[in-house]
Amino acid sequence: MNRLSIAAAAVALLLSWPAHAQSPDNILNASYDVSRELFAAIDKAFVDKNPGKTVNQTHAGSSKQARSILEGLAADVVTFNQVTDIDALVKGGFVSDDWQSEFPNKASPFYSFPTFIVRAGNPKGIKDWSDLVRDDVAVVFPNPKTSGNARYTYLAATAYAKEAFNNDPAKVQEFIKKLFDHVPVFDTGGRAATTTFVEREIGDVLITFETETRGIEKEFGKDNFEIVVPSISLLAEFPVAIVDKVVDQRGSRDFAKSYLEFLYSPEGQRIIAEFGNRVNDPAVAAEFKDQFPDVRLVTVEDVFGGWEKVQKEHFAEGGLLDQIYAGR
Repeated sequence: MNRLSIAAAAVALLLSWPAHAQSPDNILNASYDVSRELFAAIDKAFVDKNPGKTVNQTHAGSSKQARSILEGLAADVVTFNQVTDIDALVKGGFVSDDWQSEFPNKASPFYSFPTFIVRAGNPKGIKDWSDLVRDDVAVVFPNPKTSGNARYTYLAATAYAKEAFNNDPAKVQEFIKKLFDHVPVFDTGGRAATTTFVEREIGDVLITFETETRGIEKEFGKDNFEIVVPSISLLAEFPVAIVDKVVDQRGSRDFAKSYLEFLYSPEGQRIIAEFGNRVNDPAVAAEFKDQFPDVRLVTVEDVFGGWEKVQKEHFAEGGLLDQIYAGR
């Protein structure tokens, strides 16, 4: 190679090398669909404590967000609602495989669960999962193919059916198929499903995270909607992670880490609880205890053997979820 070629190659290398001698003053948080208002409040509080910094947001179904990052979305952090979506980033080389050890509570700063919201007066008398497969009931929740919110709904309904039908696989699958048959439209994310139920007035019951039902009740009034807590639901932990591949390119690791650590601070936990999520900080949880009804929550580990098994048996191509769709 001559000197001119060497010089040209050196210039090309310098131009392509990530410019991160100085840490950037902004990061991007890729989050799940119904977390817009929560993270707008979180971001404001964080920036107030860190002048000159900016936190940008993007929101969509959790699984859709993971695919977007794999396809090039340069998110510095993810605040998802499902472990499997972060695991997809691990497999893609974007997140370290020990991500759950980087923050407390397996990198889950708060939690919720699927619950119901119905129209004023609960005209269809909906009380539990069994009511959702009645002929006169139309159910709204998003597509489990694109929404972590909906995957929790699918798993919570399956957990109920496992108990109700003594783990009879055929009866469980029949119940879930009936539930899916009662969904008039599958939106791609939780917020779109809320719009379908609240603004388009489609369906008798919306299944979504407790935090979203509380937000609907607060925004549109208890005289228009009523929350119904089922007899059993599934613990929905909300995992967070640094997107290593992005922060290493941008030089934003310290910024990203401090942002996620803020979610665990008393101030961050208080904001999270104010938006209807359940938190792990004992003192903050005690402050908000009266606002959250008791509910029996089961876990993915106890009922399904863990997320890895769930992914293979239910959500992989040709798995039980695909079989439900094929039979519709």
